[in-house]
Amino acid sequence: MSHNAWHNARVMYENDACAQALGIDIVEMDDGYAVVTMKVQPQMLNGHQTCHGGQLFSLADTAFAYACNSQGLVAVASACSIEFLRPGLAGDTLTATACVKHQGKVAGVYDIEIVNQHNKTVALFRGKSHRTGGTITGEA
Repeated sequence: MSHNAWHNARVMYENDACAQALGIDIVEMDDGYAVVTMKVQPQMLNGHQTCHGGQLFSLADTAFAYACNSQGLVAVASACSIEFLRPGLAGDTLTATACVKHQGKVAGVYDIEIVNQHNKTVALFRGKSHRTGGTITGEA
């Protein structure tokens, strides 16, 4: 477990209004790795009464963001894709786990899996990151 990864996550989360508004909690952190959770609220449902795909994307994207910034080097998404495999339902607790697949000096690739409370896969997400040259804490 990397204490620096937790520190970087805390610094980011303080300014992450989107994750806070969605009720996303950080559960685990390490270098190139993050686990976040979110409970599906009624306002997250689409017209079919399942979790809106944009909410699932936001959950996965948040796990991706924390994993690719875990080493304290500012990284942003350069591309993302998602595969929706089963619906999330009101009251479900969804867990997104992000794992680095490749991290170079600038470009990275991360895979994120979202599962429900029954450990059934809801979605698979792949994110490509780009390091901007800054640091999370603003220190050189």
